[in-house]
Amino acid sequence: MITEHPMSPDERRSVGALAVLYCFRMLGLFMVLPLLALYAADLPGATPTLIGLAIGVYGLMQALLQVPLGWLSDRVGRKPVIVGGLLLFALGSAVAAMADSIEGIVLGRLLQGAGAIASTVMAMVADLTREEQRTKAMALVGASIGFSFILALVLGPLVASVSDLAGVFWFTALLAVSGIALVIWVVPTPQRADRSTRSNGAQWGLLAHSLRDGLLMRLNIGVFVLHFVLTAMFLVVPGLLEGSFTVDRASHWLVYLPVLLLSLLGIVPLMILAERKGQLRWAFLVAIALVFVASLIVGIVPSSPVFYGGMCLFFVGFNYLEATLPSQVSKAVDADGKGAAMGVYSTCQFMGAFAGGAGGGWLLQHAGAHALMGACLGLVLIWWLAVFRTGPDVHSGGTPAAAQ
Repeated sequence: MITEHPMSPDERRSVGALAVLYCFRMLGLFMVLPLLALYAADLPGATPTLIGLAIGVYGLMQALLQVPLGWLSDRVGRKPVIVGGLLLFALGSAVAAMADSIEGIVLGRLLQGAGAIASTVMAMVADLTREEQRTKAMALVGASIGFSFILALVLGPLVASVSDLAGVFWFTALLAVSGIALVIWVVPTPQRADRSTRSNGAQWGLLAHSLRDGLLMRLNIGVFVLHFVLTAMFLVVPGLLEGSFTVDRASHWLVYLPVLLLSLLGIVPLMILAERKGQLRWAFLVAIALVFVASLIVGIVPSSPVFYGGMCLFFVGFNYLEATLPSQVSKAVDADGKGAAMGVYSTCQFMGAFAGGAGGGWLLQHAGAHALMGACLGLVLIWWLAVFRTGPDVHSGGTPAAAQ
């Protein structure tokens, strides 16, 4: 539970620095999301499938390496893994910035994704906070993700309008280097005693529990669907803005900014419903329904006011769910199981991004935008029905982590 007692000064400094680090990291991811479908199309050999792969391969590498790097951080420490991941991200950004073909962009994105530090950062948050402050700390880091997403959708098109796609990748490399400085000089080094005493068998037990627990499974499926739809959206939406609604690509931020700001206001009723009214299940159902309606609107491609309204609904649902899901994972397990649970959660999140990018790009090329949005509708409907039947509610004290 989030207590009424404030964090200590050291906890505030640690969580604040890690939230900024996570923000830098996610900015580097999200800034290219509304751009690749447009700018990469100008490269030699570009097809919707390869563009989708360029978007999604980042998620594949993240999904494959989250748990292994999380375990490595248990052995060698959090900081070396985080610094190494940021170096890989900076290298991938440089490769993509200098690429003159779509294959070069794919390679750069693959290297970016190999710096899979999300679960390690979240584990470090747990290391540097007391148990009673941990959920609050996780929520603050989760909020930084939402902030970085909003900032990136505005900043990305602005930077690209001045320096093209290469300039955006150089900017993300700079963010990675800034993150390294933050880790080395601002973030404290956590103690390792608690981690070093845990056996491999216990770690496998925690991971197995995260994979078979019904509540965690529903949350993991949910974040997979959410990021599948998000990535698929940005295979379609930039082209619609430029083609159907004649919005110059340098001005796309003028669409994203008001839509995102309005979506922040739309989150407030959902938060009131969940927190003050105690109706978390219904808040989830409403948010998922908004994502469904938005996917339907994008698939139909109606007039511009309806389209922009649909995008606003999408971001209301997306931002609420993106901020709430990791908090629910954290509440669903006890302290010993948080690292494994967050590793599996992050893996599912990035697998959704990979499937939405690579699979969505293939579907877009071979069956068209209507088929892609139809796939999104089907996945969101399955998620909504799963929540309707069971609900996302968690036990305040957590569930047993795993057999020791």
